[in-house]
Amino acid sequence: MFSWLGTDDRRKKEPEVFQTVSDGLKKLYKTKLLPLEETYKFHEFHSPALEDADFDNKPMVLLVGQYSTGKTSFIRYLLEQDFPGMRIGPEPTTDSFIAVMHGDTEGVIPGNALVVDPKKPFRKLNAFGNAFLNRFVCAQLPNPVLESISVIDTPGILSGEKQRISRGKTHTCYDFAAVLEWFAERVDRIILLFDAHKLDISDEFSEVIKALKNHEDKIRFGDVFCERTNVVRWVEVIRVYIGSFWSHPLLIPDNRKLFEAEEQDLFKDIQSLPRNAALRKLNDLIKRARLAKVHAYIISSLKKEMPSVFGRENKKKELIASLGDIYKCIEREHQISPGDFPNLKKMQDQLQAQDLNKFQPLKPKLLEAVDDMLANDIASLMVLVRQEETRKPNPVVKGGAFDGTVDGPFGHGYGEGAGEGIDEAEWVVARDKPVYDEIFYTLSPVNGKVTGANAKKEMVKSKLPNTVLGKIWKLADINKDGMLDDEEFALANHLIKVKLEGHELPSELPAHLVPPSKRKIVE
Repeated sequence: MFSWLGTDDRRKKEPEVFQTVSDGLKKLYKTKLLPLEETYKFHEFHSPALEDADFDNKPMVLLVGQYSTGKTSFIRYLLEQDFPGMRIGPEPTTDSFIAVMHGDTEGVIPGNALVVDPKKPFRKLNAFGNAFLNRFVCAQLPNPVLESISVIDTPGILSGEKQRISRGKTHTCYDFAAVLEWFAERVDRIILLFDAHKLDISDEFSEVIKALKNHEDKIRFGDVFCERTNVVRWVEVIRVYIGSFWSHPLLIPDNRKLFEAEEQDLFKDIQSLPRNAALRKLNDLIKRARLAKVHAYIISSLKKEMPSVFGRENKKKELIASLGDIYKCIEREHQISPGDFPNLKKMQDQLQAQDLNKFQPLKPKLLEAVDDMLANDIASLMVLVRQEETRKPNPVVKGGAFDGTVDGPFGHGYGEGAGEGIDEAEWVVARDKPVYDEIFYTLSPVNGKVTGANAKKEMVKSKLPNTVLGKIWKLADINKDGMLDDEEFALANHLIKVKLEGHELPSELPAHLVPPSKRKIVE
């Protein structure tokens, strides 16, 4: 007679059904995570509430660095055109945060107008006040690169105390590191630019690096750089790119190959952002939910220990001082990783201004909703992410500098390695074929072909691994008869040479490497 209880219980455990990943993220946040955040004042301690624009916006790239490290020049290099408000010079020029975004016409939107636009993901920046908003603008322009991503240019970080005079933490200024952390939570990639000739780190730059510490998965930076600065020890080695990201001639031409390879890697990383945007937002929501749960345990624990009438102030001081012990108790009781807890010193400072008696006690139903979201709904969203990826064409960033190295003779690696001879009428392998023929006829060919066993004896002399030689064999054995004629043997040796010179082997044999007598077979 109480079967309805079991039915209701099963209904709670069934994951939500969503039409799109974006809609799913919005609904989960509003119905399951936001109530927990609001109950325990999460937004006053950590991060403002998320809005629809946070889930709908294009991937964003945040550029950070000391002055004259080329942040603005880098954006100009990517877009291959100037953008409104752009200033480049040897001395500090960019003194504002500039969101470079796509628009039908060129123009600049001031900060105070940006934070009231519901379609832009900047409304919560209003909390930093006019001191910041007067130095925040959106530069809009029609550009194909900006159809896929947006770029945030930041003020160059100066050395010494200069920066604190204009950007210090007084009522007339704004907290620069806090603003950067706000952006870091919401962007898809953080590129920290520095000049290899200026490895000195200012106090403010140290603060900035520490503020980005919780977002190392988004950062493209350098482990060697961090060791030199002695500022932050990253858990993982973070990718560093070396290059010259502007349109001027190279001073040292010998660096061309290195710079081209590094640039290509960085471009591929940026181009992948639209494809991985949904996963990034999903990952950020999970991180936020874990922090919100821990925060709820902390706040409710403090509430539980507070007296109802007498001795409130003394007890408050005692609890704040012993917050580290409270962390350890929560960690043991709820099996929470120490890495999920907020910074102890920062939390203690924030609690000073709070009335602990107004905190809420633990409400299990709110936590159960978040646990259900993490255990069930997120899994269904992951499936939907994969489905959307298969339904939609592969989205990549196009236009600007990204198109300059895609096709044609200036594409990365064009005419090198397996691509050598691509534009030539003569078969490129023919150049060294006489040398390969001499070896071929020492291997006792039968009816113009050498067996696999005999070919192997010669090929292993290259000392390449069997996995590599096996791939070379598959590429060279055009007619798949398990033997090699003189042309196929020459091709195999050419591919060995390509690999030994440090180039990658192609997954399929390029048309220009197919022996002339075999081209009809391939067709």
